[in-house]
Parts: sequence; structure tokens; C-alpha cells
Amino acid sequence: MAKVCEICGRGPQFGNRVSHAHNITKRRWNINLQTVRAIVNGAAKKIRVCTACLRNGKVQKAA
Repeated sequence: MAKVCEICGRGPQFGNRVSHAHNITKRRWNINLQTVRAIVNGAAKKIRVCTACLRNGKVQKAA
């Protein structure tokens, strides 16, 4: 399953891991995804949402 937020579409960032000897290998920073029961089109549904969307109130949680 892709590590992508279903609200904003944000995914992992890519970059380099750099050692003290300046050896460079590829790495990725995954976003912090949470599985949340939210109201989608009037019905409760489980979606994967990043914590930034949860903090900013872009998701209406189902009770």
C-alpha cells in the first residue's frame, strides 16, 4: 500500500544518507500516516491521513 495521505496527497520525501566519511546512499523520509474513521461523503470510512491534516482540521472524525 502506498504511503500517501488520502486528503492532501503528500507522500514520502527522498534524499541521501551521508556518513561521516561522506559515503552517500539513498534514503526516504516517510510521512506520519494514521488510520482514522472519518466522514467521507456523509458516511463513516477508514482512511489513511497524515498528522498535518489531522492537526489542521481537514478531517472530520466519525464518532
